[in-house]
Amino acid sequence: MNNYQIITDSGCDMPRSVLEKLNVRYVPLYVNFRGQTLEDSVDMGIKDIYAGLRTGEAASTSAINPEGWKTAMEPVVAAGQDALVLTFSSGLSTTYQSAVIAARELEEAYPERKIRVVDSLCASLGQGLLLYYACQKRDLGLSLDELADWLEDNKLHLCHWFTVDDLMYLKRGGRVSAATALVGTMLQIKPVLHVDDEGHLINVSKTRGRKASIQALAGKMAETALPGENDLVYICHGDCLEDAEYLAQLIREKCGVREVFIGYTGAVIGSHSGPGTLALFYLGTNR
Repeated sequence: MNNYQIITDSGCDMPRSVLEKLNVRYVPLYVNFRGQTLEDSVDMGIKDIYAGLRTGEAASTSAINPEGWKTAMEPVVAAGQDALVLTFSSGLSTTYQSAVIAARELEEAYPERKIRVVDSLCASLGQGLLLYYACQKRDLGLSLDELADWLEDNKLHLCHWFTVDDLMYLKRGGRVSAATALVGTMLQIKPVLHVDDEGHLINVSKTRGRKASIQALAGKMAETALPGENDLVYICHGDCLEDAEYLAQLIREKCGVREVFIGYTGAVIGSHSGPGTLALFYLGTNR
């Protein structure tokens, strides 16, 4: 058996029960909501947070600092295991940089141990799907370095296509201008965005109306999916399950997908993208 532990962060938006089944440790980011600092998790009463966001309540977020990562990594290396750490995109958070700092400090303290930190360049269940594939490869017997190299070679095939229901959340995060958000809201313009090769959110196109934006996501998968590589596809949503189920139906029809995992967009990401966020993740020819 390979003597290493996979560690990730809550940016993957995977339920704790799934992470436990996959034998993955995770470190939470934080969301500040209603005067409390809460650990980010899709198991944390997420519907209540989205309900608050819909009524105009504010939420802010915090990345993982080096000490937070050390708290998770040190018990692993102290017990004689190496570690593979898969982090939230460096294009969206300082979480990756903090993990690198923590890993270097622990490798000095435990020179016989190795820690490989991989910047997923992914977000939400895109990171979650990459993590799932990593666990599959681990269980097939890949060594720590083999798995880290596989992740580096394949992470840019993990496609992220998404849309949002309210442009004002993207305006607050500086993703669109105030004028664009105002006009877009008046005209029911819905953006189609993706995560690029640097792990940043990029506005690609616009559609008129929600249904058209959901159909555009399915169309992107039909155009770029790797043949025979997407028996399992992930969809996440910002408290809009019916839209997620409609998207799942479309990709089954258009792309022959067999299994779709639908989950929530977590509180940290959802605080920036807003209720009604809908995202599709799959393996493609390119992002």
